[in-house]
Amino acid sequence: MRFTEADRLLFAGDSITDSSRDRTDPASLGKGYVRQIADLLGDGPEVVNRGINGNRIYDLEARWTTDVLAARPTVLTVKIGINDTWRTFDRGLPSPIEKFRAAYSRLLAGARQHLPAELYVITPFLLPVEPEQQEWVADLAPRIETAIDVATEFGARLIRADLFMPRAAAEHGAATLAPDGVHPSPLGHRLLAEAWLAAAGAPVQEARLP
Repeated sequence: MRFTEADRLLFAGDSITDSSRDRTDPASLGKGYVRQIADLLGDGPEVVNRGINGNRIYDLEARWTTDVLAARPTVLTVKIGINDTWRTFDRGLPSPIEKFRAAYSRLLAGARQHLPAELYVITPFLLPVEPEQQEWVADLAPRIETAIDVATEFGARLIRADLFMPRAAAEHGAATLAPDGVHPSPLGHRLLAEAWLAAAGAPVQEARLP
C-alpha cells in the first residue's frame, strides 16, 4: 500500500505505543515503533501517536471518541492488552476476558461505523524475564486470541507480535528485546515497525533503522 499526503495514520494503545511521547505536543511521536514507522515512510502521510502509558482496554475505550474517532484517521492501528494482564497481578485489578472481548469489539465496531479507515491490530506479547512473569502467560493468552478474533471479525490487518517477538527473543534473549519483559528496547521497537510496514506493504525510504 502506498500512503499519500492525504493519509492520516493513527496509532492507539498503551505505553508501548506512547513510548515517552510529549503529550503536550500533538505532533510528538515518542521514541518507539511509531516514530520509526514515520521515519521510514518519509515525507507523505501524517502520523499520529495516541498511546498513553498504563492504559488498559477500558481506558482506551473511555477516550476512543475524542482521541481516535475525532481525529478521522484513514489508517488506524490498535495495540492493547498487556496492561489488562499486568494490572491483574501487580494491583489486583482483574480484567475478565468476557469484558475485555466486549470492549475490544466495541472499539473496532465504532471504528468501522464512523471511519473510512483501514484497520490494523497488533497482538499483545510478553517476553518473561522474571520468574513471576511466567504466571502472566495464561492470563495473556486469551487476550491474544481476542485480538486475533476481533481483527478477523472486522477485517483488520493482523500483526502477530505474539509470534515474531518470542522467536526473536529465542535468538537474541528476552531482555535484549524487552528489558522488563514488556517494554521494547530499540531493537524490539524496530521489529514492531518492520512488521507493521510489511503488513502494510508500504514502500520505505532507503535509510535503514538504527
